[in-house]
Amino acid sequence: MSTGRDTLGWRKVFAVFGPSTNTVVEPEFAAMRPAGVTNQYRDIYIENATALSDQAFMAGAEIIQGAVDASLRTAMTCEPDYLVMGVSAITFIGGAPACEKFVTHVRDLTGKDVSVGSTSCVEALRAYGSIRRVAVLSPYYPMANAHVARFFSDYGIETVRDLPLRCKSWTDILRVTERQIAQALQQLDGDDIDAIVQVGTNLSMARMAPYAEAFLGKPVIAINTATYWHALRTNGIYDAVDGFGPLLSHLNLKRKD
Repeated sequence: MSTGRDTLGWRKVFAVFGPSTNTVVEPEFAAMRPAGVTNQYRDIYIENATALSDQAFMAGAEIIQGAVDASLRTAMTCEPDYLVMGVSAITFIGGAPACEKFVTHVRDLTGKDVSVGSTSCVEALRAYGSIRRVAVLSPYYPMANAHVARFFSDYGIETVRDLPLRCKSWTDILRVTERQIAQALQQLDGDDIDAIVQVGTNLSMARMAPYAEAFLGKPVIAINTATYWHALRTNGIYDAVDGFGPLLSHLNLKRKD
């Protein structure tokens, strides 16, 4: 006899959608997954763009945006409870108004709520406390980083400086090493910032961020951690998950007034 619940996802079934070139989101989200939650990954099909530049990166982001709906239609066939977005650039482009429009579109298309990287990072910064000045690390190009800074400014958060790694293809992002990331974080750090935020979901930093917090002495937020944390907390799941820093070990979403 059916219980009406998913056998493995008896708490929640998350449909995770991300670019087909992304090999980082699925394993990082899997490592953060508590018992009773399942992650059903669905690809956003894209070609592996190469020799990226400012213009090519933005054009590639537009292609991803256009391919999202097909991925969502596929995701909905497993009857998920909630959606988790495993691509971040398109949620920053155009600032907060554009992100709100995108989230509304997803809700209208699927009837489900969604966690996206951009707003998840803002909520993570709020959960840490009074953070107003940040530095940003990305695999992007300067034009895309400008959109990230604009997005944060819409929430009263100043991007003091940023470092675009200018990866040469979508899959080049996943090859950035921990040593390269550590050097970038040290370059970004300073007494004039309250935190560092890493964006770009194919840049693997979820496991490294807690160690970076320890040696820099300030919050270091990895976007995949922030996004999955937001999805769990929004769905009332407060399990402590070790190995990913304060967000998943004990921090909760700030209550709205």
